[in-house]
Amino acid sequence: MNAAVFGPVLDFSRRVVPGFSVLLMILLAQLPMPLPFFPNVAPALPLMAIYYWVVFRPDLMPRILVFALGLFHDALIGAPFGLTALIYLLAHGFVLNQRRFLVGKPFWIFWSGFAIVTPVAAFLTWLLASILRGAILPTDVVLMGMVLTVITFPVIAWALLHSQRWLVGSAQPS
Repeated sequence: MNAAVFGPVLDFSRRVVPGFSVLLMILLAQLPMPLPFFPNVAPALPLMAIYYWVVFRPDLMPRILVFALGLFHDALIGAPFGLTALIYLLAHGFVLNQRRFLVGKPFWIFWSGFAIVTPVAAFLTWLLASILRGAILPTDVVLMGMVLTVITFPVIAWALLHSQRWLVGSAQPS
């Protein structure tokens, strides 16, 4: 009886961990992280989680979920509606296309892939936000955010790896 009752509940719980982790990263990214001279800089935590899950469990990070989380992020921070969703979808598509070069490789290759995705996502965000504002926005915060994001990625990847091992499990063979 326990397997019949708890089996579907556990399966559902495992399936929501990736989306919930991105949601948690969106909320954590809103906490103030005062750095000298850069009070508004924070690492792109949601991008880290999306990257991680698209590489290791793309079946649990579908485009529609990424889009919805991006819209939620836009609404939360007051960004132009759809801007973050578009950036997340572009990152999702790129990583999904390149994941065969990342899966099963050493961590430094996985991290290097993220170090490529981060500046592209940051530049596109800056460019689109500048176009929508009708003015060139400052780049210092963007550059500092990129550096902070790439540097802190191993810590977040470690936490996501453990959540995957303990709660989600590996992808089913296809």
